Amino acid sequence: MRDHQRLTTPFHSHATAADVLDGVGLTGLRAVVTGGASGIGTETVRALTAAGAEVTVATRDPASAEATVRELDALPGPGSVRAAALDLSDLTSVEAFAGGWRGPLDILVANAGVMAVPERRVSREGWELQLATNHLGHFALATALHPHLRAAGSARIVIVSSGAHLTAAFDFEDPQFERRPYDRWTAYAQSKTADVLLAVGAARRWESDGITANALNPGWISTRLQRHLDDDTMRALGAVDEKGDIIPQPYYKEPDQGASTSVLLAASPLLKGVTGRYFEDNQEARLVEGPEGTPGGVAVHALEPKAADRLWDYASETVAAARSRR
Repeated sequence: MRDHQRLTTPFHSHATAADVLDGVGLTGLRAVVTGGASGIGTETVRALTAAGAEVTVATRDPASAEATVRELDALPGPGSVRAAALDLSDLTSVEAFAGGWRGPLDILVANAGVMAVPERRVSREGWELQLATNHLGHFALATALHPHLRAAGSARIVIVSSGAHLTAAFDFEDPQFERRPYDRWTAYAQSKTADVLLAVGAARRWESDGITANALNPGWISTRLQRHLDDDTMRALGAVDEKGDIIPQPYYKEPDQGASTSVLLAASPLLKGVTGRYFEDNQEARLVEGPEGTPGGVAVHALEPKAADRLWDYASETVAAARSRR
């Protein structure tokens, strides 16, 4: 559990990714951004590339990233972009991506995700889809790329979680909703708790390899992540009005603002050596016991070392069992 002073930075909640990396040079560094073909993923790619990094956009459909690749490759400077196929809900795809990687990897941004799938769906391996995409796929990817991260000497893993994690701890008794009734928000929330615990688990295991791992809440940004939400649900959340138009709120962010905390953790010198923590609005989040009247914070259940170790074991066994069934 937290035993350090909460870290603060000079960047405000609506700073952009470009603001955060202003003056930061990443020439010679290599990065992977999952889900980098849209939303805050694209803005993360844009900022890292502008700072000089060689960025791989890992996406289910590489063709969807072609416009971004062409745009960013045309910009002056040493940064470069390419796209590669990766479906996090398919273990074969994850292993193909990792198996094709050559050389050190300096930055892994686990950005891709799915939210509020209306009914229980399963991946090719039989895993509940939100857990498969948001956590198990990223776990399999990070562990498969571990030798390349270690080879970099000072690599960073960045895991995009959500404030939704506050509403549900990880259910070790029935994580796949095989016995309890499926609830799309609970499934999403526990997958995002799992993402924070992944950062804690990686920090506990890989710090001696020079690898840091941190998680974050990007805030509320209108992207394809909301594609499973109908208008009635968006109205219930207070996100749109009766006409379906977005209701401006002071905490809403544009994608380049939502990506700022991702690139802060990925590349800012301010985060050198920092690991196993959770950030929001470009600051380390305060610790809370559960949902409160004041939004934000990180739940105790998401930073518990014993839960992180238990989840690491669960994910390792689940991935190994899927491989053995082939």
